Amino acid sequence: MTFESNILPWERLGSLKNTLNKTGFIRAIEAHSGLSGLIVESSGFDAIWESSLTDSASKGLPDASIVGNEGRLHTINEILNVTTKPMIVDGDTGGDSDNFRFLVKRLERLGVSAVIIEDKVFPKRNSFGGTDASSMEDPELFSKKIVAGRNARATDDFLIIARLESLVAGIGMNDTVLRAEKYMRAGADGIMIHSKLKNPEEIITFSKKFKVLCEKLNKRPFLISVPTTYNSIKDSELKDLGFNIVIHANHLLRASFEAMSETASKIIDSDRSKEVDDQIVSVKKVFSIVGYDKIVERENEKNELDDLNVIIPSAGDSKEFDNTSKSFLQINDFPIIQHQIESIHKAGLDKIVVITPQNNNDFKIFEKNGVNLCKTNSSKSNQLFKSLLSARESMENGFLIIFGDIIFNEELLISLINSDKDIVLGIDNSYKFHKHNQDKKLDLIITEESSETKFRSLNTNSLERITNIGKSISINEADGEFIGMGYFSKSAAQKLLKIVDELNESSNKFHEAKSFETADLTDVIQELIDRGNEVFARRTYKGWIEIHSMDDVKQAQNELKI
Repeated sequence: MTFESNILPWERLGSLKNTLNKTGFIRAIEAHSGLSGLIVESSGFDAIWESSLTDSASKGLPDASIVGNEGRLHTINEILNVTTKPMIVDGDTGGDSDNFRFLVKRLERLGVSAVIIEDKVFPKRNSFGGTDASSMEDPELFSKKIVAGRNARATDDFLIIARLESLVAGIGMNDTVLRAEKYMRAGADGIMIHSKLKNPEEIITFSKKFKVLCEKLNKRPFLISVPTTYNSIKDSELKDLGFNIVIHANHLLRASFEAMSETASKIIDSDRSKEVDDQIVSVKKVFSIVGYDKIVERENEKNELDDLNVIIPSAGDSKEFDNTSKSFLQINDFPIIQHQIESIHKAGLDKIVVITPQNNNDFKIFEKNGVNLCKTNSSKSNQLFKSLLSARESMENGFLIIFGDIIFNEELLISLINSDKDIVLGIDNSYKFHKHNQDKKLDLIITEESSETKFRSLNTNSLERITNIGKSISINEADGEFIGMGYFSKSAAQKLLKIVDELNESSNKFHEAKSFETADLTDVIQELIDRGNEVFARRTYKGWIEIHSMDDVKQAQNELKI
């Protein structure tokens, strides 16, 4: 998953309980670092076990409550940052009731799904290194701790699991079952049974007694096994015995210790590292695992954006303004094209191509601003796409098209090029509420989204897939208006130009055009959609204005004064 994991804490938190309710069984394995978390993430295991033992050992410290909550929480955060699977945390004894309340709240906020606490006194000692009857917690006090944790949690999706240590302490099965009953009555969401025997006999016995106990209390918490010592039994067999969670509690750390020790010894003995090449992963694979390749990929994309051409078709004259180019309409003492150039530069884009009429030299004054001029013979108002093809060389590596009659802010441009999609069009939501010239047909779109989710959303960066675009779509049927601004990646540009090469000589009707010769940009976009290419809408209702009348000029002048 790498560091780009974007699952939200509350989505992860409930995933363990949801999976258990659906399937009844999961398998977990420990992780003690971000890297080991990535290994679990890419494995077939369902969940992550964050172990006190392996967390402490990875820091070179014994498992004896030396690593405090803050150190543990730091490790937990490291793992959560790069994974999406649910996490179960080893909470040791939980501390006293106040400490446990605090721990529950902290774990919930992070998105941890469950905590397991053991019924021993603080400071704990590892179960395999010093547990006896004297280290066991009073079951009444431990039950109160469970209640305190339940009362502290914000949601019952967060599971509080009681770990039984009586078998390890040598107190016997009767004490184990009595404690299980008390903890179940206190509201434990799960019971983890622990054993240090190398055979699973007492675990099997407890599973049978647990079933009777559940019938007696008329409740069935989840049952958890940790077959570290009794690993001759298979996970599937534990499932058949009624266990819901099987945790392999320390195996990745133990495996890494052995591998690191062997590698270090081989290098010392061989006086070089060549002999270990066949037993270690390549640096390239490490880079890939931790997401470095994604950084390189984005840097390459940034380099592509550095080469991105912004193309402004400005060859057409406007009958609304005495057949002059809208690009030269003055808005607060500056022509529209000057406002466009400034916004493009603010967005960090420097390569600008303006398509101009063949015999018009008025645009030459903008060459000093780094603008390249591309002349075209296609200057009629219905030849925008044909004029765009005059700048074909500037389209080949990807391009951003901006119609010559709109004023916009740079944020709108940035949102298009940062969308991580091949084709993204700026779409206006408020078109139905504007008065439109009867002679002007709008470029309208229809998306896959349902009508209930089109306009109100907390997510300001969502994209919607466009299914139809054109001037023949009715206003009532449409979802939005294409504002004359769109991003085409290099891949998308190549596909668009392929269509041009295939159909350039065709005289057949082409979508809404009589032929490809008279096609509009929206016709070609619809062809891309029909060929299976995804075209996305980036919605807005502000940040731009189309200059179509003197009223629009006045509005732009007033707003740009602010």
